[in-house]
Amino acid sequence: MEEFTKEIIRVIKGIPQGKVATYGQVSVMAGKPLGARQVAWVLHSLSKKEGLPWQRVIGSGGKISLPKGSGFEEQRDLLLKEGVEISEKGKVDLSRHLWKGE
Repeated sequence: MEEFTKEIIRVIKGIPQGKVATYGQVSVMAGKPLGARQVAWVLHSLSKKEGLPWQRVIGSGGKISLPKGSGFEEQRDLLLKEGVEISEKGKVDLSRHLWKGE
């Protein structure tokens, strides 16, 4: 497994319950500022295998990136259970719920 992938996994596993991080934020914290697409790939392909809290990673605008009917509702429900407030359109209040890092 590539070192950057290992770092992405480590960062995602560190996001605490009730907090979120953006794809770009995870990428920066994992050591590659322009690696947000690879973060998405890791989430898509390794979340189950690695036991990642995938629901805690959202888009840069503070919104759930998954489309309605294709994961949006599941991610929203998981975040709501963790105490993350989400608007009807899937927007998270980053001033309250953005993880500041390790």
